[in-house]
Amino acid sequence: MKVLVDSSVPDAVTDKLREAGHDAVAVSETPPDPGDAAILARAIAEQRTIITLDKDFGTHSILGGVKHFGVVRLVQLGLKDFAREALAVLASHERELLLGALVTVEPGRIRTRLP
Repeated sequence: MKVLVDSSVPDAVTDKLREAGHDAVAVSETPPDPGDAAILARAIAEQRTIITLDKDFGTHSILGGVKHFGVVRLVQLGLKDFAREALAVLASHERELLLGALVTVEPGRIRTRLP
């Protein structure tokens, strides 16, 4: 799956996604961080799902009515859990994400909001 990893997410997550076979690109690889609107625009142009810790992507993508390729938001997880949870969501929610879902991952809970 094609993903764009926000600068709020540790680089190790991008590495783990690549190791698992995903086409993962990190915002941190081309500093400086261009801001949420530019990140969303890039993800849309490249047909990538965004992985982030930032709740603002929900506002931009879902409430803004912009057609996109999904957002995975990781919330209140331990650093060691980021990659594992991101990989699990990409595997289990690929269809919904490609339809533009916002998937929020919290300890013990996954919420999916379709556009």
